[in-house]
Amino acid sequence: MSLHLSDDQLAYREAARSFAQGEMAPHAARWDEEKIFPKEVIAAAGELGFCGMYVPEERGGLGLSRLDTTIILEELAAGCTSTAAFISIHNMATWMLCSWGCDSLKKIWAEALISGKSLASYCLTEPNAGSDAASLKSTAKKQGDKYIVNGGKMFISGAGATDILIVMLRTGASDSGAKGISAFAIPANLPGIEYGKNETKLGWNSQPTRAISFDNVEIPEECLLGEEGEGFKIAMKGIDGGRINIAACSLGAAQACLDITQEYIRTRQQFGKAIAENQALQFRLADMVTELVAARQMVRMAAEAIDTNHAEKTVYCAMAKRFATDAGFDICNQCLQMHGGYGYLREYPIERYLRDVRVHQILEGTNEVMRVITGRRLLQDNATQEIQ
Repeated sequence: MSLHLSDDQLAYREAARSFAQGEMAPHAARWDEEKIFPKEVIAAAGELGFCGMYVPEERGGLGLSRLDTTIILEELAAGCTSTAAFISIHNMATWMLCSWGCDSLKKIWAEALISGKSLASYCLTEPNAGSDAASLKSTAKKQGDKYIVNGGKMFISGAGATDILIVMLRTGASDSGAKGISAFAIPANLPGIEYGKNETKLGWNSQPTRAISFDNVEIPEECLLGEEGEGFKIAMKGIDGGRINIAACSLGAAQACLDITQEYIRTRQQFGKAIAENQALQFRLADMVTELVAARQMVRMAAEAIDTNHAEKTVYCAMAKRFATDAGFDICNQCLQMHGGYGYLREYPIERYLRDVRVHQILEGTNEVMRVITGRRLLQDNATQEIQ
């Protein structure tokens, strides 16, 4: 893995940075305060290709690598972490539809999703199926050339404001586990679909989060992604990428906080001199940037593992997600502390970055589950030599 970005990657980074600074950062505080879902700005990101980053070019996307994608998402998250995180989820859902959807489904939805004119939600979590996703109970029962969908999902990003739902449902017996799960692309406005209230959350306020209920919702069989029983496999392939995407968003927030804090401590005067002259703060700054660079390289290594289909890609993604999201939150928290009372005020952006990154340690698999994935693999023969 090269430790230096290519000319193309530098260009992607600059384009994303320019967009984030011009179209996202100036409005992020208002989006957070007023709970505005900035669909027009997301569509503008789509015009740059940022809504179909790793969809293959032959299907209308940019065809970027997962490494390229993490570079872009990091920059977008520095502008507005919450909105960038939704863009990452939309990319995952769009990639699933474009990779496993039938031709008729792609003809209807692919261009609109890739352009950002239409938006997608990813629906896996249920009230009793969070970390244990294979235990989900919502069903899709085949009846002739249709499926009848019943059940509910919760904590769904964008729900009630998006146009299509990528939903994991049980098509097998109730005790069929992961093998009985199938994936579907379901238009979001069908009869029988109801949305709960927009949840009041600590962060991620620029995207709505709602529960979804399905009451005898009829969908054509063309809504099936892949084959019956492939849903869990599709979900896990998506989640490997989703984990490094959300890790990249944590990097962007941490970098933004570090930039703000470096400038603040250089100009803030206490006891007749800039607080940057305090060696304790210099040491803290040094530790933060060291952890940020380490986390960034770990995320990029995991991204390359997906790009090369490395045998240990799932473990590398789990380790990178755990390390980067923990480091991202810790860096934002330390930056708030270095601002003193000012860091606690809404007038300064630090507290918003802190609130937005906190959930990254929970979603796409909690960081405790990331440890389980890594720990179980390490108990196998020769694992400590193969994972390095």
